[in-house]
Amino acid sequence: MAITAAMVKELRESTGAGMMDAKKALTETDGNMDAAVDWLRTKGLAKAAKKADRVAAEGLVGVAVDGGKGVAVELNSETDFVAKNADFQKLVAGVAKAALDAADVEGLKAASLEGKTVADALTNAIAVIGENMTLRRMQKVEGDVVVSYVHNASATDMGRIGVLVALKGKDESGIGKQIAMHIAATAPLALNEAALDPAVVQHELEVQTAKALEENASSAKPKPEQVIHNNIIPGRMRKFLEEVTLLNQKFVINPDITVAEAAKQAGVEVIAYARVAVGEGIEKKEEDFAAEVAKTMAGGN
Repeated sequence: MAITAAMVKELRESTGAGMMDAKKALTETDGNMDAAVDWLRTKGLAKAAKKADRVAAEGLVGVAVDGGKGVAVELNSETDFVAKNADFQKLVAGVAKAALDAADVEGLKAASLEGKTVADALTNAIAVIGENMTLRRMQKVEGDVVVSYVHNASATDMGRIGVLVALKGKDESGIGKQIAMHIAATAPLALNEAALDPAVVQHELEVQTAKALEENASSAKPKPEQVIHNNIIPGRMRKFLEEVTLLNQKFVINPDITVAEAAKQAGVEVIAYARVAVGEGIEKKEEDFAAEVAKTMAGGN
């Protein structure tokens, strides 16, 4: 597969690797971007790429809380200009409140909103605003107390990132809001190790194993393979789990303790959370403007 400058640029931006390293990684993996990231990590030249940095969808995340229940909904649009539209923001707020009594996205689409279904309200908004919109997803959490936080807010209870934190116990210190802000900043993959996708753990184990064995093979004083498998790799996996699971992360407000310890000191327990970011998980479509112009000109001859 031909390795283009655009591919090298994308890999460099997502991993921080140097140009030649990025090009070699793509060459070694026949242009497979995900495999190239793993190749760079194995060589110790990059951390895991954050695919969320390559998303393209626009719109808003809206949050709503009612006692011990909270929801976050994502409404996508074609441009971020629509996110500033008062009619669109009113729709997001209405959909978020309607979601409090819905079980899932399909149920939400059928829910009532100002005398019509949410699906019909969305269709009407598309006709009025003149841009395609999609009700992409919703997440719900429940607990004794639910706290919400919106990062990069465009209006009350809506913005680019919406976070919900469900607590067991009474939040008298405001720790829920602090943990919600922590979640917005760190984007944990799961509440704890038990909730983490086994496939994610297995993939990380494979990367760390390959990296440790390669480092040991090139070392002037290689360690016995038993030490690599029994000490070094498990140690690196423990660090990985501490970094990606919320309760084990170092609390951003006080890095001397974990999030779980901070909650315990405040007399509560974090039992669930949700973090929804606009466009998260949707890959950006790169447009080659010069090629498009050339194609248009060729078609006109």
